[in-house]
Amino acid sequence: MHWLLSGPLKVEKITVKIAGLPKSLQDTRLVHLTDLHYDGLRLSEAMLAQAIDISNDVKPDLVLLTGDYVTDDPSPIHQLVRRLKYLEARSGVYAVLGNHDIYYQRSRTEITNAFSSIDINVLWNQIAYPLGKELALVGLADYWSREFKPAPVMNQLNDSIPRIVLSHNPDTAKVLEKWRVDLQLSGHTHGGQFVIPGKGPAIIYYKKFSHLLPKKIRCWLPFLRPECAKVVRYWEWSEGFHKVGKNQLYVNRGLGTFPPGRLFCPPELTIITLVAS
Repeated sequence: MHWLLSGPLKVEKITVKIAGLPKSLQDTRLVHLTDLHYDGLRLSEAMLAQAIDISNDVKPDLVLLTGDYVTDDPSPIHQLVRRLKYLEARSGVYAVLGNHDIYYQRSRTEITNAFSSIDINVLWNQIAYPLGKELALVGLADYWSREFKPAPVMNQLNDSIPRIVLSHNPDTAKVLEKWRVDLQLSGHTHGGQFVIPGKGPAIIYYKKFSHLLPKKIRCWLPFLRPECAKVVRYWEWSEGFHKVGKNQLYVNRGLGTFPPGRLFCPPELTIITLVAS
């Protein structure tokens, strides 16, 4: 999408405290990218290239991707991997899938195989240890899939082990409250796309004020239509850092943009530094 309709890419930098983080992992650096929606419309080649260059300049220990790489048709994934193969990270690139990545029956397999061809590790209800056994990386199936079953995965971990959880939909943070989650990384919301400065996503106010807008206008405003209100339940978690019970959640606004664009909600690349609490 043209930069005028999405705004320039913004780099967010956060430091996350993790109890029991070993000294060897102090100042571990992560790059988080999500919601590319690479389909020829919703993400420009220039912004994608810029994001990859910024990520590589950071020299991250891990690059973490949290879903929705395509929109509906999975075919663009084959062109996308020719761009993403240039991502560099000391301990690899790891990903989970989003709801758009399982839109068709073949989508999950096609996208997973394409990522595997460039050594991007797709986690689907799996645990990996790219930084060693002292920090687990958990990747969950998409919340809207029939295979979102976190208990068998999370119960494999001793509560003393710090862990990062990749889960496309931030609503899963509510489900995951019963387990230790030192940091959950999510996307899915695009930050709401239309944001009221100081108030948050415009969708929060939809039910109160939608009747004041002509129907013809409402149908052209994404995230202000009734069906878009169902994208997530907890719109208050649509972007940024949040405490959910004892757990920590970070929601990235994503790179891709649905028409007609964004307002006060720029696309995002997140740089995360881990420190011991």
